[in-house]
Amino acid sequence: MGVVSNIAQKRGHPGSGRKKTRGQPKGRQVNPEALTEIQSLLGAPTRRDLLIEYLHQIQDKFGYLSSDHLTALAAHMKLALTEVYEVATFYAHFDVVRDDEQIPPAVTIRVCDSISCQLAGADQLIDELKSNAGSDVRVVRAPCMGRCDMAPVAEVGHHHMGNVGVPALLDAAEQRQIHPVIPAYIDLDGYRKEGGYQLLQKCLDGDYSPEDIIEKLNESSLQGLGGAGFPTGRKWSIVRGFEGPRLMAVNGDEGEPGTFKDRVYMESDPHRFIEGMLIAAWVVGVETCFIYMRDEYPAVIKLLKTELDKVRAAGLADHVELEVRRGAGAYICGEESSMIESIEGKRGLPRNRPPYVAEVGIFGRPTLVNNLETLYWVRDIVEKGPAWFANGGTNDRKGWRSYSVSGRVNNPGMKLAPAGTTVNDLIENYCGGMIEGHSFKGYLPGGASGGILPASLGDVPLDFGTLQEHGCFIGSAAVVIFSDHDNMKDVALNLMRFFEDESCGQCTPCRVGTEKAVKLMVKPQWDTGLLNELSTVMTDASICGLGQAAGNPINCVLKYFKEDL
Repeated sequence: MGVVSNIAQKRGHPGSGRKKTRGQPKGRQVNPEALTEIQSLLGAPTRRDLLIEYLHQIQDKFGYLSSDHLTALAAHMKLALTEVYEVATFYAHFDVVRDDEQIPPAVTIRVCDSISCQLAGADQLIDELKSNAGSDVRVVRAPCMGRCDMAPVAEVGHHHMGNVGVPALLDAAEQRQIHPVIPAYIDLDGYRKEGGYQLLQKCLDGDYSPEDIIEKLNESSLQGLGGAGFPTGRKWSIVRGFEGPRLMAVNGDEGEPGTFKDRVYMESDPHRFIEGMLIAAWVVGVETCFIYMRDEYPAVIKLLKTELDKVRAAGLADHVELEVRRGAGAYICGEESSMIESIEGKRGLPRNRPPYVAEVGIFGRPTLVNNLETLYWVRDIVEKGPAWFANGGTNDRKGWRSYSVSGRVNNPGMKLAPAGTTVNDLIENYCGGMIEGHSFKGYLPGGASGGILPASLGDVPLDFGTLQEHGCFIGSAAVVIFSDHDNMKDVALNLMRFFEDESCGQCTPCRVGTEKAVKLMVKPQWDTGLLNELSTVMTDASICGLGQAAGNPINCVLKYFKEDL
C-alpha cells in the first residue's frame, strides 16, 4: 500500500476501508435547558419577522442574551445561528454575552452624551457615576434619548430621568426603580368625549370618500414631518395607486439628536395620532399597519399598546391589523428602508433605490410610510379645514411646525409655532431668552444632520426649502441653541462621534469616513483640506442620508465659525 493510501486509511477517507462517524453535528450544540426556556417563553409557532421582538422578550426575562439562549432561539425558529447573531449584535440595546464574558450587573444606568446633554454636563455626570456606583451597577454612555429639553438625561433600566444628578440616579438604581413611568394622558374615553373618532366613523360610513380626504390634505400643504417633507396627500395617492395588498409603517423612531416632538404628542394625546393613522389606512386600503417606536420611549410603547387594545375592542380598527414594533437602539432605523428591514426582523440596513418603498416596501408590498406627527394633524386638518393649517405659517410659509428646542435657553421644550418662524423669534418669544450670562452664537436648525448656522443667520425662516442655500436643512425641526460659552469644533466633534457610532457599516464612505473624520477632528489643529475632501466623499458616495449628511457639521464650522478653528 502506498503512502497516500496509508494516509487515507488513517483519516477515514472514502475508499480507505473505514467509515469515520461524527459524535455530534458541527457547530454550537443546543443546550436542552435553554431550549426549554425559549420554548416556554415564546411558544409556537414563531414568525421570522418577529425575531427582534423575541430578542426583546428574552432580554426582558433574563437581563441579557446568552450564547445558549441565542443558540436555542435559532433552533426554535429553524434559523441559522448567524442570522440570529447578526441581528442581536447589530442593535445597541441588546446585551449579547458570550461564554467567556461577564454577565452585566443587575442595573444599568445609561447616560445620554448627545449634544444637548453634553452642554448640560453629561461628561461630568458620567465620571461621577462611575466613581460612586457600586459593583452591581453598570454605567455606560448612550446616544440621544429624545428628552433634550430635560438635559442631562439618564435611564435606569427603563426608567428615564431628566435634569438629574448623581444622588437621584444612584438612589433609583438602589431602589430598583427601573420601570417606565406612564405620564398622564388623554385616554380613549377622554378623547371620544372631545369628539374623537367621529371623523373616522364618517369615513367608514361613507360620508367622506378617500379622494375627499386626499384633496383636503393637498389643500393644506401638509408635508411629511419626519424630516423629508414630501407632500402627504400625494404620497397617499401614489401608494393607493399600486395594486394591493398594501401595508403601512408609522415611523416613531425619532432618533435625531435634539428631537422629541413625537414623544410629547404621544405622551399627552395619543389618540389624535391613532385616529389619523386609522384614517390613512382606510384611505390607502392598508391591510396591516406596523407602528415602529424607538426603544428609548418605553412609556409610549406601553400606553400605546394599552390604548390600541381599547381601540380594537371598540371596533374602530376592524378595517386594519395593527402591530407595535419596538426598536432596539439604532438611529439608522429612522431612515424608512432601514426601518422596513427592521420590521422584517433583520438588521437595519438601508436599501438601494429604486425601487422605492411606496412600491416595494415591507415584504415586497406597496407600503405607506408616515411620520407619527404627520398623522397627528390629519383630524384637525379635515375638521377645521385645510385653510386653518395652511394659513398657520409666517414669512410666506405654510402650516404649523413643532420645533424641539434645547440648549442654552431659559425654557426649552416643544414649541408649536407657525412654519417659517425664525430662531431669534423662538429664543425670545417662545423660550424666554438665553440663559443669563450667555450670548447667542449659533444653532442647529435640524438636529445633528441639519448643519450648524451662526447667530448672524438667526432671521432665516425655519422651514422646508429655506436653509439649503446656507448648506443646512430643517429635517424634523430639532433646534439646539449654542452660546459664546461653546466651541463649535467641540460641537461638531460630538455630532461626528454620534454618526460614527450610529453608522450601520454597510457602505465604505460612511463607515470609514465618519471614523476617519473623528480621528482628524480630535487633533488640536484641523487638517481642513483633508476634512473638506472627506466630507465631499461621504456626501457623494454614501448610500443613505446618514453618511450624506455626516459632513454638514464640518462644512458649517469651516464656513461660519473660522474663529473657533
